[in-house]
Amino acid sequence: MPYFSGEYQPRAHNYTKVLFGEEYVYRAGTIGTVAEKTAYGYVKGYAGDNNLHMRGAEVDRLVSGCTGVKRTTGQHPGGIIVVPDYMDIYDFSPIQYPADDSNSEWKTTHFDFHSIHDNLLKLDILGHDDPTVIRMLQDLSGIDPKTIPTDDPEVMKIFSGTESLGVTEEQIMCKTGTLGIPEFGTRFVRQMLEDTKPTTFSELVQISGLSHGTDVWLGNAQELIHNQTCTLSEVIGCRDDIMVYLIYKGLEPSLAFKIMESVRKGKGLTDEFIEEMKKNNVPDWYIGSCLKIKYMFPKAHAAAYVLMAVRIAYFKVHHALLYYAAYFTVRADDFDVEAMVRGSSTIKAKIEEINAKGLDASPKEKNLLTVLELSLEMCERGYSFQKVDLYKSSATEFIIEGNSLIPPFNAIPGLGTNAALNIVKAREDGEFLSKEDLQQRGKVSKTILEYLDNHGCLEALPEKNQLSLF
Repeated sequence: MPYFSGEYQPRAHNYTKVLFGEEYVYRAGTIGTVAEKTAYGYVKGYAGDNNLHMRGAEVDRLVSGCTGVKRTTGQHPGGIIVVPDYMDIYDFSPIQYPADDSNSEWKTTHFDFHSIHDNLLKLDILGHDDPTVIRMLQDLSGIDPKTIPTDDPEVMKIFSGTESLGVTEEQIMCKTGTLGIPEFGTRFVRQMLEDTKPTTFSELVQISGLSHGTDVWLGNAQELIHNQTCTLSEVIGCRDDIMVYLIYKGLEPSLAFKIMESVRKGKGLTDEFIEEMKKNNVPDWYIGSCLKIKYMFPKAHAAAYVLMAVRIAYFKVHHALLYYAAYFTVRADDFDVEAMVRGSSTIKAKIEEINAKGLDASPKEKNLLTVLELSLEMCERGYSFQKVDLYKSSATEFIIEGNSLIPPFNAIPGLGTNAALNIVKAREDGEFLSKEDLQQRGKVSKTILEYLDNHGCLEALPEKNQLSLF
Protein backbone atom coordinates (compact mmCIF):
# COMPACT_ATOMS: atom_id res chain seq x y z
CA MET A 1 0.00 0.00 0.00
CA PRO A 2 1.74 3.17 -1.12
CA TYR A 3 1.30 6.32 0.98
CA PHE A 4 1.32 9.76 -0.60
CA SER A 5 1.46 13.19 0.95
CA GLY A 6 -2.14 14.36 1.34
CA GLU A 7 -1.31 17.35 -0.86
CA TYR A 8 -0.13 15.09 -3.69
CA GLN A 9 -2.69 12.30 -3.32
CA PRO A 10 -5.22 13.72 -5.83
CA ARG A 11 -2.49 13.81 -8.49
CA ALA A 12 -1.63 10.17 -7.83
CA HIS A 13 -5.35 9.34 -8.12
CA ASN A 14 -5.72 11.24 -11.39
CA TYR A 15 -2.69 9.48 -12.84
CA THR A 16 -4.63 6.19 -12.70
CA LYS A 17 -7.06 7.72 -15.26
CA VAL A 18 -4.06 8.32 -17.54
CA LEU A 19 -2.71 4.79 -17.00
CA PHE A 20 -5.91 2.80 -17.43
CA GLY A 21 -8.35 5.17 -19.16
CA GLU A 22 -11.17 7.13 -17.57
CA GLU A 23 -13.88 4.50 -18.12
CA TYR A 24 -11.83 1.79 -16.39
CA VAL A 25 -11.13 3.46 -13.03
CA TYR A 26 -13.66 4.31 -10.32
CA ARG A 27 -13.43 5.36 -6.71
CA ALA A 28 -14.46 2.58 -4.35
CA GLY A 29 -17.94 3.43 -3.13
CA THR A 30 -18.95 3.18 0.51
CA ILE A 31 -22.40 3.05 2.02
CA GLY A 32 -22.97 5.20 5.10
CA THR A 33 -25.51 3.55 7.40
CA VAL A 34 -27.53 4.74 10.37
CA ALA A 35 -25.50 4.27 13.56
CA GLU A 36 -27.16 2.91 16.70
CA LYS A 37 -26.93 6.26 18.51
CA THR A 38 -28.47 8.08 15.53
CA ALA A 39 -31.27 5.52 15.34
CA TYR A 40 -31.92 6.07 19.04
CA GLY A 41 -32.24 9.80 18.29
CA TYR A 42 -34.72 9.09 15.46
CA VAL A 43 -36.92 6.93 17.71
CA LYS A 44 -36.83 9.38 20.61
CA GLY A 45 -37.57 12.28 18.24
CA TYR A 46 -40.49 10.45 16.65
CA ALA A 47 -41.93 9.51 20.04
CA GLY A 48 -41.58 13.13 21.22
CA ASP A 49 -43.21 14.62 18.10
CA ASN A 50 -46.18 12.28 18.34
CA ASN A 51 -46.55 12.25 22.15
CA LEU A 52 -45.99 8.50 22.29
CA HIS A 53 -44.89 6.71 25.44
CA MET A 54 -43.05 3.50 24.57
CA ARG A 55 -41.60 0.79 26.76
CA GLY A 56 -37.81 0.39 26.73
CA ALA A 57 -38.09 -2.90 24.88
CA GLU A 58 -40.16 -1.29 22.10
CA VAL A 59 -37.62 1.56 21.79
CA ASP A 60 -34.83 -1.03 21.46
CA ARG A 61 -36.85 -2.97 18.85
CA LEU A 62 -37.32 0.15 16.71
CA VAL A 63 -33.70 1.19 17.18
CA SER A 64 -32.44 -2.22 16.00
CA GLY A 65 -34.75 -1.96 12.98
CA CYS A 66 -33.27 1.41 11.93
CA THR A 67 -29.64 0.60 12.67
CA GLY A 68 -27.63 -0.30 9.59
CA VAL A 69 -30.11 1.19 7.10
CA LYS A 70 -28.48 3.04 4.18
CA ARG A 71 -28.25 6.75 4.87
CA THR A 72 -25.86 8.14 2.26
CA THR A 73 -23.12 7.09 -0.14
CA GLY A 74 -19.50 8.12 0.05
CA GLN A 75 -16.11 7.20 -1.32
CA HIS A 76 -13.22 5.28 0.16
CA PRO A 77 -10.45 7.83 0.87
CA GLY A 78 -7.78 5.95 -1.09
CA GLY A 79 -9.35 2.99 -2.86
CA ILE A 80 -9.53 2.93 -6.62
CA ILE A 81 -11.25 0.09 -8.45
CA VAL A 82 -9.71 -0.95 -11.79
CA VAL A 83 -11.84 -2.74 -14.42
CA PRO A 84 -10.05 -5.04 -16.91
CA ASP A 85 -9.99 -3.50 -20.41
CA TYR A 86 -12.02 -6.36 -21.94
CA MET A 87 -14.89 -5.89 -19.46
CA ASP A 88 -17.30 -3.19 -18.45
CA ILE A 89 -17.88 -1.66 -14.99
CA TYR A 90 -21.57 -2.62 -15.41
CA ASP A 91 -20.57 -6.30 -15.37
CA PHE A 92 -19.86 -5.76 -11.67
CA SER A 93 -21.66 -2.73 -10.33
CA PRO A 94 -23.83 0.25 -11.27
CA ILE A 95 -21.98 3.56 -10.84
CA GLN A 96 -22.97 6.91 -9.39
CA TYR A 97 -21.65 10.20 -8.12
CA PRO A 98 -20.88 10.12 -4.39
CA ALA A 99 -23.88 11.48 -2.44
CA ASP A 100 -25.41 12.27 -5.88
CA ASP A 101 -23.14 15.29 -6.36
CA SER A 102 -22.78 15.52 -10.15
CA ASN A 103 -19.92 18.05 -9.81
CA SER A 104 -17.77 15.41 -8.17
CA GLU A 105 -14.58 14.61 -10.11
CA TRP A 106 -14.92 10.86 -9.62
CA LYS A 107 -17.70 8.40 -10.17
CA THR A 108 -17.94 5.66 -7.57
CA THR A 109 -19.14 2.07 -7.56
CA HIS A 110 -22.72 1.86 -6.36
CA PHE A 111 -22.11 -1.34 -4.40
CA ASP A 112 -20.09 -1.06 -1.23
CA PHE A 113 -16.58 -2.11 -2.21
CA HIS A 114 -16.58 -4.88 0.43
CA SER A 115 -19.09 -6.78 -1.69
CA ILE A 116 -17.00 -6.57 -4.90
CA HIS A 117 -13.39 -6.46 -3.70
CA ASP A 118 -12.86 -10.14 -4.45
CA ASN A 119 -13.84 -9.70 -8.10
CA LEU A 120 -11.90 -6.58 -9.07
CA LEU A 121 -8.46 -5.07 -8.53
CA LYS A 122 -8.40 -2.37 -5.86
CA LEU A 123 -5.48 0.06 -5.63
CA ASP A 124 -4.86 1.58 -2.22
CA ILE A 125 -3.45 5.03 -2.89
CA LEU A 126 -3.65 6.40 0.61
CA GLY A 127 -3.02 9.93 1.84
CA HIS A 128 -0.69 10.37 4.80
CA ASP A 129 0.55 13.39 6.76
CA ASP A 130 4.07 12.06 7.38
CA PRO A 131 5.42 12.69 3.86
CA THR A 132 3.93 16.21 3.98
CA VAL A 133 5.66 16.91 7.31
CA ILE A 134 8.97 15.52 6.08
CA ARG A 135 8.75 17.57 2.88
CA MET A 136 8.12 20.75 4.85
CA LEU A 137 11.06 19.97 7.18
CA GLN A 138 13.28 19.38 4.14
CA ASP A 139 12.24 22.74 2.65
CA LEU A 140 12.81 24.59 5.94
CA SER A 141 16.17 23.01 6.78
CA GLY A 142 17.75 22.06 3.47
CA ILE A 143 18.48 18.60 4.93
CA ASP A 144 17.77 15.59 2.69
CA PRO A 145 15.69 13.26 4.90
CA LYS A 146 17.38 10.21 3.33
CA THR A 147 20.71 11.32 4.89
CA ILE A 148 19.33 11.35 8.47
CA PRO A 149 20.99 8.66 10.64
CA THR A 150 18.62 6.03 12.04
CA ASP A 151 20.77 5.35 15.10
CA ASP A 152 21.37 8.83 16.53
CA PRO A 153 21.73 8.20 20.31
CA GLU A 154 20.03 11.49 21.29
CA VAL A 155 17.06 10.71 19.03
CA MET A 156 16.75 7.15 20.40
CA LYS A 157 16.56 8.54 23.97
CA ILE A 158 13.18 10.23 23.37
CA PHE A 159 11.54 6.81 23.15
CA SER A 160 12.36 6.08 26.79
CA GLY A 161 12.49 9.53 28.43
CA THR A 162 12.55 13.32 28.01
CA GLU A 163 16.23 14.00 28.69
CA SER A 164 17.37 14.80 25.13
CA LEU A 165 14.62 17.45 24.81
CA GLY A 166 16.18 19.27 27.78
CA VAL A 167 13.00 19.11 29.91
CA THR A 168 11.72 16.96 32.78
CA GLU A 169 8.64 14.69 32.74
CA GLU A 170 6.86 17.08 35.12
CA GLN A 171 7.45 20.11 32.87
CA ILE A 172 5.73 18.52 29.86
CA MET A 173 3.33 16.19 31.75
CA CYS A 174 4.59 13.21 29.73
CA LYS A 175 7.11 10.45 30.53
CA THR A 176 8.56 10.13 27.01
CA GLY A 177 9.73 12.67 24.45
CA THR A 178 7.50 11.26 21.71
CA LEU A 179 4.55 13.67 21.78
CA GLY A 180 3.69 14.44 18.15
CA ILE A 181 5.95 11.73 16.72
CA PRO A 182 3.85 9.66 14.27
CA GLU A 183 2.93 6.21 15.60
CA PHE A 184 4.60 6.87 18.98
CA GLY A 185 2.67 9.87 20.31
CA THR A 186 -0.68 8.34 21.34
CA ARG A 187 -1.36 7.48 24.99
CA PHE A 188 -1.60 3.77 24.15
CA VAL A 189 1.82 3.59 22.47
CA ARG A 190 3.44 5.92 25.04
CA GLN A 191 2.34 3.45 27.70
CA MET A 192 3.97 0.65 25.67
CA LEU A 193 7.19 2.66 25.52
CA GLU A 194 7.12 3.12 29.31
CA ASP A 195 6.60 -0.63 29.77
CA THR A 196 9.38 -1.68 27.38
CA LYS A 197 11.97 1.17 27.26
CA PRO A 198 13.20 0.45 23.68
CA THR A 199 16.71 1.56 22.72
CA THR A 200 17.22 0.27 19.16
CA PHE A 201 15.57 0.68 15.76
CA SER A 202 14.58 -2.99 15.64
CA GLU A 203 12.81 -2.70 19.01
CA LEU A 204 10.86 0.28 17.68
CA VAL A 205 9.80 -1.89 14.71
CA GLN A 206 8.61 -4.50 17.23
CA ILE A 207 6.55 -1.85 19.03
CA SER A 208 5.02 -0.60 15.78
CA GLY A 209 4.03 -4.20 14.93
CA LEU A 210 2.69 -4.85 18.42
CA SER A 211 0.60 -1.66 18.45
CA HIS A 212 -1.04 -2.31 15.08
CA GLY A 213 -1.94 -5.95 15.66
CA THR A 214 -5.12 -7.21 17.31
CA ASP A 215 -4.73 -9.24 20.53
CA VAL A 216 -0.96 -9.12 20.02
CA TRP A 217 0.02 -6.78 22.87
CA LEU A 218 -2.75 -6.47 25.48
CA GLY A 219 -3.32 -9.78 27.23
CA ASN A 220 -0.52 -11.33 25.18
CA ALA A 221 3.00 -9.92 24.67
CA GLN A 222 2.55 -7.35 27.47
CA GLU A 223 1.99 -10.11 30.03
CA LEU A 224 4.87 -12.23 28.69
CA ILE A 225 7.29 -9.31 29.10
CA HIS A 226 5.82 -8.31 32.47
CA ASN A 227 6.19 -11.86 33.85
CA GLN A 228 9.74 -11.98 32.42
CA THR A 229 8.83 -15.03 30.33
CA CYS A 230 10.69 -13.36 27.45
CA THR A 231 12.04 -9.98 26.33
CA LEU A 232 10.69 -7.32 23.94
CA SER A 233 12.86 -8.57 21.10
CA GLU A 234 11.69 -12.18 21.58
CA VAL A 235 7.89 -11.71 21.55
CA ILE A 236 5.92 -11.99 18.31
CA GLY A 237 5.67 -8.45 16.93
CA CYS A 238 5.19 -8.75 13.17
CA ARG A 239 3.81 -11.57 11.03
CA ASP A 240 7.20 -12.22 9.34
CA ASP A 241 8.74 -13.01 12.74
CA ILE A 242 6.68 -16.20 12.98
CA MET A 243 7.93 -17.73 9.75
CA VAL A 244 11.56 -16.71 10.31
CA TYR A 245 11.54 -18.06 13.89
CA LEU A 246 9.90 -21.37 12.95
CA ILE A 247 12.38 -21.97 10.10
CA TYR A 248 15.18 -21.17 12.56
CA LYS A 249 13.70 -23.77 14.94
CA GLY A 250 13.88 -26.36 12.13
CA LEU A 251 10.38 -26.46 10.64
CA GLU A 252 9.90 -27.03 6.93
CA PRO A 253 9.81 -23.53 5.25
CA SER A 254 6.47 -24.07 3.46
CA LEU A 255 4.88 -25.25 6.73
CA ALA A 256 6.35 -22.25 8.58
CA PHE A 257 4.71 -20.00 5.97
CA LYS A 258 1.35 -21.78 6.33
CA ILE A 259 1.46 -21.38 10.13
CA MET A 260 2.29 -17.67 9.81
CA GLU A 261 -0.62 -17.11 7.41
CA SER A 262 -3.02 -18.95 9.68
CA VAL A 263 -1.97 -16.96 12.78
CA ARG A 264 -1.93 -13.52 11.14
CA LYS A 265 -5.49 -14.01 9.84
CA GLY A 266 -6.62 -14.97 13.33
CA LYS A 267 -7.28 -18.61 12.43
CA GLY A 268 -4.97 -19.92 15.17
CA LEU A 269 -3.16 -23.27 14.95
CA THR A 270 -4.39 -26.72 13.91
CA ASP A 271 -3.48 -29.78 16.00
CA GLU A 272 -0.89 -30.88 13.43
CA PHE A 273 0.71 -27.40 13.48
CA ILE A 274 1.04 -27.59 17.29
CA GLU A 275 2.45 -31.12 17.06
CA GLU A 276 5.14 -30.04 14.56
CA MET A 277 6.02 -27.00 16.68
CA LYS A 278 6.39 -29.11 19.83
CA LYS A 279 8.52 -31.64 17.92
CA ASN A 280 10.94 -28.79 17.13
CA ASN A 281 11.07 -27.50 20.72
CA VAL A 282 9.00 -24.36 20.17
CA PRO A 283 8.23 -23.18 23.75
CA ASP A 284 4.69 -23.39 25.12
CA TRP A 285 4.43 -19.61 25.67
CA TYR A 286 5.07 -19.11 21.93
CA ILE A 287 2.31 -21.55 20.95
CA GLY A 288 -0.06 -19.91 23.46
CA SER A 289 0.75 -16.49 22.03
CA CYS A 290 -0.02 -17.68 18.46
CA LEU A 291 -3.43 -18.98 19.57
CA LYS A 292 -4.52 -15.54 20.84
CA ILE A 293 -3.55 -13.43 17.82
CA LYS A 294 -6.35 -12.07 15.58
CA TYR A 295 -4.41 -9.85 13.14
CA MET A 296 -0.73 -9.01 12.57
CA PHE A 297 1.17 -6.25 10.82
CA PRO A 298 3.77 -7.01 8.11
CA LYS A 299 7.32 -6.10 9.16
CA ALA A 300 8.07 -3.99 6.06
CA HIS A 301 5.06 -1.84 6.85
CA ALA A 302 6.17 -1.38 10.46
CA ALA A 303 9.73 -0.58 9.32
CA ALA A 304 8.47 2.09 6.88
CA TYR A 305 6.44 3.75 9.67
CA VAL A 306 9.39 3.71 12.09
CA LEU A 307 11.74 5.11 9.45
CA MET A 308 9.41 8.10 8.97
CA ALA A 309 9.01 8.48 12.75
CA VAL A 310 12.78 8.48 13.37
CA ARG A 311 13.37 11.05 10.63
CA ILE A 312 10.77 13.35 12.14
CA ALA A 313 12.15 12.71 15.65
CA TYR A 314 15.61 13.79 14.44
CA PHE A 315 14.22 17.26 13.72
CA LYS A 316 12.35 17.33 17.02
CA VAL A 317 15.63 16.80 18.90
CA HIS A 318 18.11 18.77 16.77
CA HIS A 319 15.97 21.42 14.97
CA ALA A 320 13.16 21.94 17.45
CA LEU A 321 11.50 25.07 16.11
CA LEU A 322 11.39 23.70 12.54
CA TYR A 323 9.72 20.57 13.90
CA TYR A 324 7.03 22.50 15.81
CA ALA A 325 6.36 24.76 12.80
CA ALA A 326 5.83 21.71 10.57
CA TYR A 327 3.75 19.86 13.18
CA PHE A 328 1.31 22.71 13.81
CA THR A 329 1.05 23.54 10.10
CA VAL A 330 0.37 20.04 8.77
CA ARG A 331 -1.16 17.98 11.56
CA ALA A 332 -3.10 20.29 13.82
CA ASP A 333 -6.65 21.44 13.07
CA ASP A 334 -7.89 22.86 16.37
CA PHE A 335 -6.00 25.65 18.13
CA ASP A 336 -6.43 27.77 21.22
CA VAL A 337 -4.31 30.67 20.02
CA GLU A 338 -5.14 32.72 23.15
CA ALA A 339 -3.71 30.11 25.52
CA MET A 340 -0.74 29.33 23.25
CA VAL A 341 0.34 32.99 23.17
CA ARG A 342 0.10 33.32 26.95
CA GLY A 343 2.58 30.49 27.53
CA SER A 344 3.14 27.51 29.82
CA SER A 345 0.93 28.17 32.85
CA THR A 346 -2.17 29.04 30.78
CA ILE A 347 -1.61 26.04 28.49
CA LYS A 348 -1.16 23.75 31.53
CA ALA A 349 -4.42 25.00 33.05
CA LYS A 350 -6.25 24.29 29.77
CA ILE A 351 -4.78 20.76 29.57
CA GLU A 352 -5.87 20.02 33.14
CA GLU A 353 -9.34 21.39 32.41
CA ILE A 354 -9.79 18.98 29.46
CA ASN A 355 -8.21 16.05 31.34
CA ALA A 356 -10.65 16.62 34.22
CA LYS A 357 -13.57 15.98 31.85
CA GLY A 358 -12.27 12.46 31.22
CA LEU A 359 -14.51 10.59 28.79
CA ASP A 360 -16.94 13.52 28.60
CA ALA A 361 -14.44 15.59 26.60
CA SER A 362 -15.71 16.26 23.06
CA PRO A 363 -13.75 15.02 20.01
CA LYS A 364 -12.77 18.67 19.34
CA GLU A 365 -11.37 18.96 22.88
CA LYS A 366 -9.45 15.71 22.49
CA ASN A 367 -7.84 17.01 19.28
CA LEU A 368 -7.08 20.30 21.00
CA LEU A 369 -5.49 18.41 23.90
CA THR A 370 -2.76 16.98 21.64
CA VAL A 371 -2.04 20.45 20.21
CA LEU A 372 -1.88 21.95 23.72
CA GLU A 373 0.47 19.20 24.95
CA LEU A 374 2.88 20.02 22.12
CA SER A 375 2.50 23.76 22.69
CA LEU A 376 3.39 23.25 26.36
CA GLU A 377 6.44 21.18 25.43
CA MET A 378 7.55 23.84 22.93
CA CYS A 379 7.22 26.64 25.53
CA GLU A 380 9.06 24.59 28.18
CA ARG A 381 11.92 24.15 25.71
CA GLY A 382 12.33 27.93 25.61
CA TYR A 383 10.29 28.91 22.55
CA SER A 384 7.10 30.94 22.32
CA PHE A 385 4.10 31.87 20.16
CA GLN A 386 3.40 35.37 18.91
CA LYS A 387 -0.04 36.75 18.18
CA VAL A 388 -1.54 36.38 14.71
CA ASP A 389 0.01 39.30 12.80
CA LEU A 390 -1.99 41.17 10.17
CA TYR A 391 1.10 41.72 7.98
CA LYS A 392 3.42 38.81 8.86
CA SER A 393 1.06 35.84 9.31
CA SER A 394 0.76 33.36 6.45
CA ALA A 395 -2.67 32.02 5.42
CA THR A 396 -1.99 28.43 6.48
CA GLU A 397 1.60 28.00 7.71
CA PHE A 398 3.27 28.70 11.04
CA ILE A 399 6.22 31.03 10.38
CA ILE A 400 9.48 31.08 12.35
CA GLU A 401 10.72 34.43 13.66
CA GLY A 402 13.69 34.30 16.05
CA ASN A 403 12.77 31.88 18.84
CA SER A 404 9.06 32.08 18.23
CA LEU A 405 6.30 30.98 15.86
CA ILE A 406 3.78 33.33 14.23
CA PRO A 407 0.45 31.50 13.80
CA PRO A 408 -1.36 31.63 10.43
CA PHE A 409 -4.78 33.22 9.90
CA ASN A 410 -6.52 29.84 9.66
CA ALA A 411 -5.50 29.04 13.26
CA ILE A 412 -8.19 31.51 14.31
CA PRO A 413 -11.42 29.69 15.31
CA GLY A 414 -14.03 29.92 12.55
CA LEU A 415 -11.62 31.35 9.97
CA GLY A 416 -11.31 28.81 7.17
CA THR A 417 -8.50 28.41 4.66
CA ASN A 418 -10.33 30.31 1.89
CA ALA A 419 -10.97 33.30 4.14
CA ALA A 420 -7.30 33.22 5.23
CA LEU A 421 -6.16 33.25 1.59
CA ASN A 422 -8.46 36.23 0.91
CA ILE A 423 -6.80 38.31 3.65
CA VAL A 424 -3.31 37.49 2.35
CA LYS A 425 -4.39 38.29 -1.22
CA ALA A 426 -5.89 41.63 -0.19
CA ARG A 427 -2.70 42.46 1.74
CA GLU A 428 -0.70 42.29 -1.51
CA ASP A 429 -2.55 45.40 -2.76
CA GLY A 430 -1.08 47.54 0.04
CA GLU A 431 -1.64 48.26 3.71
CA PHE A 432 -5.13 48.30 5.20
CA LEU A 433 -6.35 51.81 5.95
CA SER A 434 -8.89 50.83 8.58
CA LYS A 435 -10.93 47.98 10.02
CA GLU A 436 -13.63 48.84 7.50
CA ASP A 437 -11.05 48.56 4.68
CA LEU A 438 -9.89 45.16 5.98
CA GLN A 439 -13.47 43.96 6.19
CA GLN A 440 -14.25 44.98 2.60
CA ARG A 441 -11.00 44.11 0.82
CA GLY A 442 -10.25 40.96 2.83
CA LYS A 443 -13.92 39.80 2.77
CA VAL A 444 -13.71 39.32 6.54
CA SER A 445 -16.89 38.63 8.51
CA LYS A 446 -17.87 40.74 11.52
CA THR A 447 -17.24 37.89 13.98
CA ILE A 448 -13.71 37.31 12.67
CA LEU A 449 -13.01 41.06 12.71
CA GLU A 450 -14.09 41.22 16.36
CA TYR A 451 -11.90 38.21 17.18
CA LEU A 452 -8.86 39.80 15.49
CA ASP A 453 -9.56 43.01 17.38
CA ASN A 454 -9.89 41.29 20.78
CA HIS A 455 -6.78 39.28 20.02
CA GLY A 456 -4.90 42.56 19.64
CA CYS A 457 -4.08 42.18 15.92
CA LEU A 458 -5.69 45.42 14.79
CA GLU A 459 -4.35 47.86 17.40
CA ALA A 460 -2.97 50.35 14.86
CA LEU A 461 -6.07 50.45 12.64
CA PRO A 462 -8.74 53.18 12.91
CA GLU A 463 -12.40 52.09 12.69
CA LYS A 464 -13.26 53.80 9.38
CA ASN A 465 -11.49 55.22 6.33
CA GLN A 466 -12.34 58.90 6.74
CA LEU A 467 -10.52 61.01 9.32
CA SER A 468 -12.59 63.05 11.73
CA LEU A 469 -11.52 66.70 11.86
CA PHE A 470 -13.61 67.67 14.89
